[in-house]
Amino acid sequence: MAALDDLLKHHRTTEALGQVMGRLGWDQETMMPEGAAEQRGEEMAALESVLHNRRTDPRVGEWLAGAVASSDAEKAQVREIARSHARAVKVPGELAAELARLTSVSQGIWAKARAADDVAAFLPTLKQVVALRREEAAAIADGGDPYDALLQDYEPGTTAGEISDLFDRMRPRLVALRDRLAGATMPAPLTGFFPEAAQMDLSREVARTFGYDFNNGRLDLAVHPFSSGSGADVRITTRVDEGEPFGCLYSTIHEVGHATYEQNIAPEFRLTALGQGVSMGVHESQSRIYENQLARSAGFTQYLHGRMAEHFGPLSASADDMERVINRVETGYIRTEADEVHYNLHIMLRFDLERQLFGGALEVEDLEEAWNARFLKDFGIAVDHPSNGVLQDVHWSVGLFGYFPTYALGNVYAGCLHAALRRDLPDLDASLAAGEPAPALEWLRERLQRHGGLRPPRETIRHATGAEISEAPLLDYLDAKYGALFGV
Repeated sequence: MAALDDLLKHHRTTEALGQVMGRLGWDQETMMPEGAAEQRGEEMAALESVLHNRRTDPRVGEWLAGAVASSDAEKAQVREIARSHARAVKVPGELAAELARLTSVSQGIWAKARAADDVAAFLPTLKQVVALRREEAAAIADGGDPYDALLQDYEPGTTAGEISDLFDRMRPRLVALRDRLAGATMPAPLTGFFPEAAQMDLSREVARTFGYDFNNGRLDLAVHPFSSGSGADVRITTRVDEGEPFGCLYSTIHEVGHATYEQNIAPEFRLTALGQGVSMGVHESQSRIYENQLARSAGFTQYLHGRMAEHFGPLSASADDMERVINRVETGYIRTEADEVHYNLHIMLRFDLERQLFGGALEVEDLEEAWNARFLKDFGIAVDHPSNGVLQDVHWSVGLFGYFPTYALGNVYAGCLHAALRRDLPDLDASLAAGEPAPALEWLRERLQRHGGLRPPRETIRHATGAEISEAPLLDYLDAKYGALFGV
């Protein structure tokens, strides 16, 4: 047992330091003064060097070789530590530190370029980020597909080929539904003035409704909403537009899905290899099922109408029409604002561009032109500003290549979970109409969230649902929901 004990003790400290680094990232996006960007980059690089040295410590390999695990949790921890160690030893420490420094600084450069609609101001930095990530991917792939190597950071066990096949199956039904809806009459969007303070008050209320524990978290503003942390300290951010409240409310609910997954993991797993969500696809399944299947449902949208009227005064939409207003379908530029019909098409575009970048068919300087051409082909409208196109997402500035496809995987997983949820909770609609999603939240907590990284991603979903993973439940849900809402 000595080898296992030493391994787990060493890893616990590594996990704690990783949480500290995450807190630095949160601070950078919410509180850090603008002038501190360069120094923060150096701080991130220094901490990444410490973490890399711990992950590649030769003793880790020796402990893994001698570790004798007996319980399922111990076996799973050894599995996850071994996977992390095998990846880390392939990456030079200097490369890991430089990536941490550059992606910290790059984030601020992207934010300024986005605000100014100035692609040229960001491309040199993005070119450096891509070059470093290509170097890292080549080292990890060890002769294999570099993009597959990147995917393992976000969805272990999944390949680009599998995702491509999934998207090929999904695209025809999504496009057919979109085309049917193109001829439907959509309700007018909500109009009015929605003060920031009132939006934040309602966002905190809705966060609590969906199970977020403010004793172990907080809600702040950021350019791009995100969730950060695990265990006893899980923080979320949102954004506010005083002319459009749904972006704030649904971004909050989305991030609450991520955050409650982390908050609900069994306390005994904290600061272990099992103490965080097992993959980004599974993570996205939680944020998307909270945001879409639960919070955009007929019952909850009627409940939300009452709460919004309480906070903002009379609304331009009636309670009876609220579901149609919230779920209105419209071709738009922005992924995070896309309806459920268009959302996965946005992901498919990014996935294909990423594969081309790491497969050698596309260079950074040609990325904007490739984006605009593909967007026009897929969505039928021309990109008007870079902030509505290639500059809209934060992910590439921080080197998160391979992350985007997990959003669509999360939607597929959410479709499977929702089908099982409906099977097991026949009174779900009544609960949601009363503003009480607690039965669904408890089901998700017990079936999935509390287990953390105990099982690999796909096994996590199969265990929760009792069924094989398929895109069919998601596509069936979309056809049924939007067909009924808009008569197509």
